[in-house]
Amino acid sequence: MFMGEYHQKIDEKGRLTIPAKIRNELGNDFIVTRGMDGCLFIYQKNIWNKIISKYQNLPNIKEARNFMRFLLSGANAQNFDRQGRININAPLIKYASLKKDCVVIGVGDRLEIWDEECWNKFTLENENSFSEMADSLFSENLN
Repeated sequence: MFMGEYHQKIDEKGRLTIPAKIRNELGNDFIVTRGMDGCLFIYQKNIWNKIISKYQNLPNIKEARNFMRFLLSGANAQNFDRQGRININAPLIKYASLKKDCVVIGVGDRLEIWDEECWNKFTLENENSFSEMADSLFSENLN
């Protein structure tokens, strides 16, 4: 399970270092793609394959086709270079508005890459409703 928040820098060639602790968990082959809310998602290859098999069962309707186009057209297989970096392509950099300062966060079965400014804005907008989110999602299971 991925968790934690790591502040990293992306260079002018789109290379982003992933912390060693996460690299070990992620493994050598993984997928980087567009995520929700303006970030990028990174999935281990086996998790990605499970997700895609579920998505292939979606009905052949416009909304499902558009979702698949958006998700898969941005996806690319990656592995680490010798310095533990990944290479994020220009369309994904543009999609996530990545500048120099980035935040890599662990979110259970995936990692997310955020532009630091966007991440800070997201956390400010959502921190006050954290308890309400928990109540809404887990009210039956809370003590």
